[in-house]
Amino acid sequence: MVKMRFYLEVAIRIITMQACQVTQDKFIKEFPPFDVERLLRAVFEPMRGERVCILIDLNKPEEVIEFAFLQNIDLHIPRKAYASFYRELRSGVMQHLGLGGCDFYAYASTGGHDLDFPKTVTAPDGAMYQFETEIFPCYEIFLAITNFAATAPLAAAAKRHGFRGAAMHGLNYETLRTGLSVDYNEVSRETEKIRKGLTHADSLDIDFDIENLHYSLHLDIGRQEAKKRDGLCRNESEIVNLPAGEVYFIPTDATGSFPIKFPDGTIGLCQVDQKRVHTVFLIQGNQDIVDEWQWKLDRNPILGSLLEFSLGTQALPFTGSDIQDEKILGTFHLIMGKPEPIAYPRSTALMDIFFSPAKTPEITVKQVRMKRQGKAEILVENYDPASYLTDPLGVR
Repeated sequence: MVKMRFYLEVAIRIITMQACQVTQDKFIKEFPPFDVERLLRAVFEPMRGERVCILIDLNKPEEVIEFAFLQNIDLHIPRKAYASFYRELRSGVMQHLGLGGCDFYAYASTGGHDLDFPKTVTAPDGAMYQFETEIFPCYEIFLAITNFAATAPLAAAAKRHGFRGAAMHGLNYETLRTGLSVDYNEVSRETEKIRKGLTHADSLDIDFDIENLHYSLHLDIGRQEAKKRDGLCRNESEIVNLPAGEVYFIPTDATGSFPIKFPDGTIGLCQVDQKRVHTVFLIQGNQDIVDEWQWKLDRNPILGSLLEFSLGTQALPFTGSDIQDEKILGTFHLIMGKPEPIAYPRSTALMDIFFSPAKTPEITVKQVRMKRQGKAEILVENYDPASYLTDPLGVR
């Protein structure tokens, strides 16, 4: 029986992914070859003389010495950071952009997303430098091409030192070939078209199905101005995630329930009142995981606060890396407060609850609906972006 259930779940995952990929293929465009000059020019509009710092994370940062890590074929992300960014910049792109320099450093892997940086980095010549006094003050643009997300500590450091930068954690070949090969001026224009259609919404309703049961989450938006993350990073102290392309709201209230999938595959049901998850029930999987979260909910009022709803805006393929997949039309995520204080903001860590056919094939998102200016509009249906989202982009 257990084996049968396993094969059924695998079949559901494959069928859902295939159906979604057919939907995506209807409007995914052709992508030009990756061009780091085009990417940096569009994202940063670098000024003459600015210096770029490329950061990677390694379990043994000393392996950056003489670029020894390049001999390890399992280190996909740092190898791409070197070949597609550092080597290209040093081979002429730096001069084309008028940059004043480009340097490459490794720091000891933190072992988790958005944890504080260690105190030092190692250079390819073996020298060690202090992040706070010898690295952050010396560069205008940072590229964190890492295994574990460094967005939060990079944002905190940018506020202290005034640089700008991009986090590209979990980089893989498909992300490089697609989500980082687009023109981010166009991404900004597309995201703005969708933002204009969503801004000043009254509310959002999300209907979920799982194991033949139905759940709904209602978010009050309060007619607020919708915000966007379009990948452009041209102001001091600004940090972006790349790939980019999403429109988001900060709910004023939330009620109802929604499923949550934990890292081990356990699925729970979150019950929400007054914008906060107060109870989690087990739907399938490990009861201990759910009990642990309930214990945290009962003891920490920050955990469970629904802080953001974000909707992808880009016609991109799924890559298996959340940093791209959550920017895809038809996907969305909720951000919920989490008790452990890590990095930025200092008082609250965040939990990203991402819904897509690749990440949560067991959970059917029947609809995401918006109420705006007296009208109800369908935004997403069965992970398929509705015409309300695709028409402004000129796709069918």
